[in-house]
Amino acid sequence: MSVTLPPDYKPSDDEEFMNPQQLEYFRQKLLRWKAELVREANETLSNLTEQNLQQPDMADRASLETEHSIELRTRDRERKLISKINSALKRIEDGTYGYCEETDEPIGLKRLEARPIATLSLEAQERHERMERTHRDD
Repeated sequence: MSVTLPPDYKPSDDEEFMNPQQLEYFRQKLLRWKAELVREANETLSNLTEQNLQQPDMADRASLETEHSIELRTRDRERKLISKINSALKRIEDGTYGYCEETDEPIGLKRLEARPIATLSLEAQERHERMERTHRDD
C-alpha cells in the first residue's frame, strides 16, 4: 500500500489512530532517523581510519584515544538504536505499531512523536521504571 503524504502533514488526534497516513508518516520519520544514524556512523568510521594514533606527543595520543573511545561508545548506542528503529519498522509492517506491547492500548501520538521507537504506553513505561527502581533498591 502506497500512501502519499502532503508535505505539511502532521498526525492529529482528530483522525483514526494509526490510519495509513499516520503509519506512513512514522515510517518516513523512522527511515530518516535511521539514514542519519548510518550516515554519522560512516563518517565516524572514515574519521577513525584517517586519524593516525602515532602522535609523537603522549598527551596528544591519549587525548585522541579518549576521543575515539567516546566516539565508539556513541556509535554503539546508535547501533542499538538502529536495531530498535528496525523493530519499529517491522511493527508498522505487521500492524502492531503504535500500540502498547503490554496492554494493546494506543501509545499516543505525542509520545510517538517524541519517541517513535516507543513500545509501551506512558503508563506502562512508568510502571516498568517504578519496578526497576524497586528492584534496584533491594
